[in-house]
Amino acid sequence: MTARLHVGVIGLGRIGAFHVRTLQATEGVSSLTLVDVDAALALRMASDIGAQVAGTPEALLEAGVDALVVATTTPGHAPLLRLAAAAGLPTFCEKPVALDVATLDDVLADVQRAGILVQIGFQRRFDAGYRAARDAVATGALGNLLIVRAATHDPAPPPEPYVAASGGIFRDLHIHDFDALRYTTGQEIVEVYADGAVRETPWFERHGDVDTAVAVLRLSGGALGILSGTRHDPLGYDVRLEVFGTADSIAVGVDPRSPIRSVEPGAAQPAEAGYRNFLERFEPAYREELAAFVDAVRYGRESPCPLEEARAALLVALAADRSRAERRPVSIEEVTSAEALAG
Repeated sequence: MTARLHVGVIGLGRIGAFHVRTLQATEGVSSLTLVDVDAALALRMASDIGAQVAGTPEALLEAGVDALVVATTTPGHAPLLRLAAAAGLPTFCEKPVALDVATLDDVLADVQRAGILVQIGFQRRFDAGYRAARDAVATGALGNLLIVRAATHDPAPPPEPYVAASGGIFRDLHIHDFDALRYTTGQEIVEVYADGAVRETPWFERHGDVDTAVAVLRLSGGALGILSGTRHDPLGYDVRLEVFGTADSIAVGVDPRSPIRSVEPGAAQPAEAGYRNFLERFEPAYREELAAFVDAVRYGRESPCPLEEARAALLVALAADRSRAERRPVSIEEVTSAEALAG
């Protein structure tokens, strides 16, 4: 077992700040050093919690940290993972690692050469509901798997500058669904038929993006998947997964705060206000994933969500993008061919 860790956190936006608070309370973490492009923000946060500050990621490495948490915007993920690989530091990185396969494969090669542990921030893998659904599928309790239905609906769009650099709804929002479907079913997504539209916020069109999306997915075991997503939900942050088999049907994300209501006469309505954002919905899962990362580093365990999982989810997102653009089903093989990788 490694002694308690000195962890460096790069990026102190909403999720980065949450990770800092989580790490501060995580067993196995001794100290934190923070970096952000907004130096004043880093100083304020460090002062609040008794952490140290470094001016740059390179200076952070010189501070002698034992592990990194990367929570910057997407363009920073790949360069920082390469920096971590060069320094031989285990790293937790938010999704997506990159917006194209060539960049991700370069990072993967660097990580493999360095032999470092990398964990990707697909927090739904640490949510109790998704884990229970995975167990139900794996044990055969659902019988023959027929259909999985996933939904991710944001209450409101992110800021336009974020969307401009996000890679679009499938690589930003739905990459979590693609990973969760693979994780829960134990199967690969082999084909995608996707579409999208701008239904509420016109500026999405400026970035070749949409605020509403759907997809039909074919899984390697033969089951079918249905996906829906919006950047607008008047009742709150809605993330659900439904799994239908020949022996049972189950749902994840249906609870007293689910932001959907029945119009059937006499039906019970949600007992509480809907989730306002992803942090409220998945707070326990975010804490669990960082605790798992710290334990993996300290005890020499394998990554609970390695870089290869990010690659698999990205391929599905790229296939969805191509399908929406060309208005046809696209197989995952099409986006992994030599021609596709070469652009």
